[in-house]
Amino acid sequence: MITVGEFRGHRFVTLENDRLRVSVLPEKGADIYELVDLASGVDVLMKTPWGLRPPGDRRPTDFLENYEGCWQELFPSVNDACQVRGAEIPFHGEVALLAWETHIEDDAGGAAAAFFRVRSGATGLRLERHMRLSPGSPTLELEEKVGNDSGAPAEFVWGHHIVLGAPFLEEGCRLDLPAATILTPQALYEPATARLAPAQNEPWPYARGRAPDERIDLRSIPGPQAHSHDDAFLGGLDVGHLAVDNPRLGLRFSLDWDAQVFPWVTFWQPFGGADLPPLTGIYGLGVEPWMSRFCLAEAIARREAKSLPPGGTFSTRLQASLTRLG
Repeated sequence: MITVGEFRGHRFVTLENDRLRVSVLPEKGADIYELVDLASGVDVLMKTPWGLRPPGDRRPTDFLENYEGCWQELFPSVNDACQVRGAEIPFHGEVALLAWETHIEDDAGGAAAAFFRVRSGATGLRLERHMRLSPGSPTLELEEKVGNDSGAPAEFVWGHHIVLGAPFLEEGCRLDLPAATILTPQALYEPATARLAPAQNEPWPYARGRAPDERIDLRSIPGPQAHSHDDAFLGGLDVGHLAVDNPRLGLRFSLDWDAQVFPWVTFWQPFGGADLPPLTGIYGLGVEPWMSRFCLAEAIARREAKSLPPGGTFSTRLQASLTRLG
């Protein structure tokens, strides 16, 4: 089933079967606003304390304007704002700030399916997303394609900004991820609340804490009382798979992707200790597959960006599932 509605001035497209409900905000970057397990009524995606605000008179120019949490696409860049061939690309790219074209798709198999498309003004690249919920399935399927319709080669890096939150996320949740290494930034974003040592390269899953000889198991998720805020990059993935379990709810969120396309997981940990505005007070867990750790300009310099020739395309798939433990 697919429905179209409005919430706080934003148009919604909702895909639903008997297991899941998934809502998308087409005019707000095609954000995936909710991912709900219908048996329990639990939405696993984080919502910021201020929530989704009505759209303003002008389109946002920064990722954190009206940031409601949830799940965004980062394209054609991730991380810091940068300039590429004279074009300014904002923090976390362009497409999360743009309205996406939307089509409801007919599916002979009875699935709920929709198609979304947007174009990056900075690169001329086209990004497409097909979303599908099959009957009786606990899995949201995303089939995505980048196309270069211009007459010149174009580069990009790409990421998915997925943040889990309460009521699903709580103390006692457990992360399963086949990573090999933990990297942390050279400088701490919020030194007053960071619990991880900066500039580290450690084997997964034990990170160095800031106290002498302190080791922190990153698989164990604390509650908001931890009052900490950290970033890390997790690499050396055997496969593109992660799962977060909530034993109390008996619910698992899992994500599957191609680790050759997205070899890094950006592990954002605002465990109640994000004190600087505009993120003050949030509690969540970012489990974000990225193509590179670096913005497009730096990724090009490091030869980590993907380049498409004129007329070229590049495709990949992701799957997000909500299943019962045991």
